[in-house]
Amino acid sequence: MLKNKMIQLVVGLLVLLVSGCSSVPTVPEPRYETQARQSLYKLQRWSFDGRLAITGKNDAWSASVNWVHTVDDEKIKLAGPLGQGATFIQLSGNLVTIDRGDNKPLTSTQPELFINQQLGLFVPVQSLRYWVVGVPEPSSRYNLTPTGFTQAGWLIDYKQTQPVDSRLMPYKISVSNEQLKLKLIIDQWVLNDATVQ
Repeated sequence: MLKNKMIQLVVGLLVLLVSGCSSVPTVPEPRYETQARQSLYKLQRWSFDGRLAITGKNDAWSASVNWVHTVDDEKIKLAGPLGQGATFIQLSGNLVTIDRGDNKPLTSTQPELFINQQLGLFVPVQSLRYWVVGVPEPSSRYNLTPTGFTQAGWLIDYKQTQPVDSRLMPYKISVSNEQLKLKLIIDQWVLNDATVQ
């Protein structure tokens, strides 16, 4: 009897999760065009909540992600299932701070090398702040592909977009090179009204 009720509860939760996942209206990404996205460079404040999966040659992990962008800095919170193991990354110019919630924040003036050492995987955070909103990093050359672009040895592929205010923003993004594949699903965008959580 109790076993049947547990099975019904689990099935009910799965149905809710599946239906909840399909509530974000998305569209397949049309041919990628940088001209149509130029206004995204002008966004001074944005934030999103999403899910991140990173696969390297010897390691893989996934996390929920909350990213808050302002003119001066990036604040990124990564957390495992049910919020466990939260890591906070703050990037201000060339200064990065990583706090694993142990009241012992670590800082460096070499953001990408430091993040690589701390996370065990190379993630191009300085470029990623542009790529997540759907544009190439302005200080580096890039080549267009049908659904994104290549830049600095990375393939950035926009799988799906979603309407946010009057814009089409990324929903599913793949960022990869020969060493690493990063998949990001953005569940909720807030544009020009970001708040730190």
